Amino acid sequence: MTERAARELGRLRGKSAVVTGAAKGIGRATAELFAREEARLVITDVDEDGLSRLRERLASSGAEVESVVGDVSVVEDARRMISVAVEGFGRIDVLVANAGIIPLNTIVEATPEDWDHVMAVDGRGMFLTCKFAVEAMLGQAEPGGSIVCLSSISGLAGQAKQSTYGPAKFVASGITKHLAVEWAASGIRVNAVAPGTIATEAVVELPEEYIAPMREAHPVGRLGEPAEVANAILFLASEEASFVTGAILSVDGGYMAQ
Repeated sequence: MTERAARELGRLRGKSAVVTGAAKGIGRATAELFAREEARLVITDVDEDGLSRLRERLASSGAEVESVVGDVSVVEDARRMISVAVEGFGRIDVLVANAGIIPLNTIVEATPEDWDHVMAVDGRGMFLTCKFAVEAMLGQAEPGGSIVCLSSISGLAGQAKQSTYGPAKFVASGITKHLAVEWAASGIRVNAVAPGTIATEAVVELPEEYIAPMREAHPVGRLGEPAEVANAILFLASEEASFVTGAILSVDGGYMAQ
């Protein structure tokens, strides 16, 4: 490890952080990075097996970690995700509102049930976890904290076959800006990352006829890696971004620059 890398470790030392959708993809990469940066973690997901494996791996490396199996779209589950951090670690400093699903369909193909499902997880779930996190952050002896929402390039610009997912990610972009203004004076920063196409488990299983044009659409000529998005989330969550709120940081290999 270089001297510079050694100095940079511990950017979340002692901070209590909740990462939703942590069992795989960007959420898992974020939880792993936060653990290396010495955060006290609550990881959540509907995938009990995947969450259990991650918890065991992080705990074995010395991380302080609790897990909550639950659905962010269910009020009591979302509330519990935050309360476990407050009860276990005394407060919540960071929420990474990452949980989401990625359906691909045109508006002709999509059903009303498809719309309701993605809006429940990606929209309502983000609203609920942000709501309970803000309430907890306001009630702490030292109010304040940082929320990082997961938006997408689909939450900044239109794309084909995104008739349900894209609008849900516009919710993420919108709630970021509104909450940032609403709670800035209370010391709560709210930002978002907007990833391009990232090589998560869900994406790499998509047909090559979908992946190939997306790869070409990114000026850098490749898909992103979950760890690259996690690095951006860490920056926004940490004190290094103390004067940053209401930002939507594209992590997209130049896609939105075109």
